[in-house]
Amino acid sequence: MLLRRLAGRYCVQDMRKLLFSGRQTFACNRHHVNSKCALHFYTSMKSRQTLVCRSLYSGTVSASGYNTCDKGISRCYTTPAATASKKPRPVFRKLDGTVDTSCKEFQARLDGSKQLEEKHKQMVAVARSGGGPKAMERHVKANKKLFVQDRLRLLLDEYSDDTFLEIGTLAGFGMPYGDIPGASVVTGVGKINGIWCAITANDGTVKGGTVYPIGVKKQLRLQEIGLHNRLPCVYLVDSGGAFLPLQSEIFPDKEQGGKIFYNEARFSALKIPQVAIVGGSCTAGGAYVPAMCDEAVMVDKIGTIFLGGPPLVYAATGEKVSAENLGGATLHCKVSGVMDHFAATEEDAFETGREIVASLNEQGPVEYEGWEEPLYSVDELPGLVVDNPGSMKKVIARLIDGSQFHEFKSMYGPSLVTGMAYIQGHLVGIIGNDGPLTADAATKGAHFVELCCHRRIPLIFLQNLTSDASMPETEDGEAMGNVIRNRAKMMMAVACAQVPKMTVIIGDSFGPSNFAMCGRSFSPRFLFMWPSARIGIISPEEAGHAAAQMTGESNSSDKTDEMNKRYQRQVSALYSSGRLWDDGIILPQHTRQVLGMCLSIVSQRREDGYTDFGVFRM
Repeated sequence: MLLRRLAGRYCVQDMRKLLFSGRQTFACNRHHVNSKCALHFYTSMKSRQTLVCRSLYSGTVSASGYNTCDKGISRCYTTPAATASKKPRPVFRKLDGTVDTSCKEFQARLDGSKQLEEKHKQMVAVARSGGGPKAMERHVKANKKLFVQDRLRLLLDEYSDDTFLEIGTLAGFGMPYGDIPGASVVTGVGKINGIWCAITANDGTVKGGTVYPIGVKKQLRLQEIGLHNRLPCVYLVDSGGAFLPLQSEIFPDKEQGGKIFYNEARFSALKIPQVAIVGGSCTAGGAYVPAMCDEAVMVDKIGTIFLGGPPLVYAATGEKVSAENLGGATLHCKVSGVMDHFAATEEDAFETGREIVASLNEQGPVEYEGWEEPLYSVDELPGLVVDNPGSMKKVIARLIDGSQFHEFKSMYGPSLVTGMAYIQGHLVGIIGNDGPLTADAATKGAHFVELCCHRRIPLIFLQNLTSDASMPETEDGEAMGNVIRNRAKMMMAVACAQVPKMTVIIGDSFGPSNFAMCGRSFSPRFLFMWPSARIGIISPEEAGHAAAQMTGESNSSDKTDEMNKRYQRQVSALYSSGRLWDDGIILPQHTRQVLGMCLSIVSQRREDGYTDFGVFRM
């Protein structure tokens, strides 16, 4: 009997696999009876597909429970899934995302979101306009250079908000030393010849591309993204060096300017390509950006590299020398060898840069086709009141393919929504707050993170965290101990998880639950905020109440009011983005598109790391 022998059981397993895989041919050798060879083959029988095992010895093969097909053929193995007439079913169950868009609450939220959206667009326009009209005219007409946005258009396959993931667009606003549009540097991830690359481009219209402390932080953040996702790094250099009045915040410390050059060396050692295109000044420390790269291009007449420019040479030696003779493209391509490629024009330089990326022998991202749009419009996201119970599933229904969601532990710890879904064809695990992070919710979150690590599925965190003061457990010492212990489990799981993690703060993010939900300090690959989002240790309302108690003054006193206004400003998304506590503010209706780009970016690196967890406090 076939199933009584080990080889026969293997045969049955092979047949079953083939029925589900849809292969058209199959042949193998199994010794079923008396060490004789048996032949297995695939045939088609009218309305159904059938896998047949025919033994050389008649009457020796038997498998109870399967249909007999024909005389001379001992047994046939069929499955309903193999029939051509079977209708396709949804991968996961559909979420109910219906909302009443005519209610006053929805309309009020929508009106408030529109005001924030308009303010955001104005700030982005200022950031992308560089140093203003006069600086632009000097840069383009007098210095004969292309504006940074035009340079990106030449370098990238396509340059738009849908194809270029800009990082830190509003960085530099509201700094103690003034507003620095875009931190004087454009950073982001875009495609060059189909390969996602981490791109840093100095904006020469903002004080000649001078580097400020926030600019250093922005460049280091982009390098961190390049490291985590193993992206080739491309530097478009046009910098006047460090802003000397703030040199103490730029030069001496470990996480300051010198770390950029250190990272270039380490990334090259890790086989992460480093490419530079010099289209302006590289003065002092800036000279080492192209010098530390694997391959570099330099533009004739406008590109220069030197430690000290002509004025410094004249002050030290009394000798007059031109910038071109001191450190131009001809010198460094023909004499010093610092540069590898000479470009007569900027257009030529960026074409050479594209050729370099094409020669890197890098693997492209995983792209999917045929995925479904959500059943509910993303344009309704700005009007959703995310603080209402059950609202997180309404949000998720507007972000995932076909609004199909495989929820995990739906009845346990319901204040945390966990489950699997697809976003633009990419399978992801989603963790979203639908209330405070209770002890049960944290345990559930830790369990779900472990599942995603075992299956190597990227994680997306949707944060909307209320303050811990709203939890009833705060009144019970033992219950609060359970909360702390279980949150620690989730923090351990999230911190150790070796799968791509992305975070979007869609509401409030107050208190230590931010850590368990993969806040900035837990190193998500990407972190974004909605314009209405807030982040801080406690909510402004609680901060005002605490300040009144400490000072002994009423909540309406002038001193308390001033403190409340300052705290309200410091927890805002604009304040956070200006200091690079996040990777940018995104509009709610753009969230799905941004997450799709992020998932495409992380797919370029084939994840093969195994997660080793620390000690969980049980």
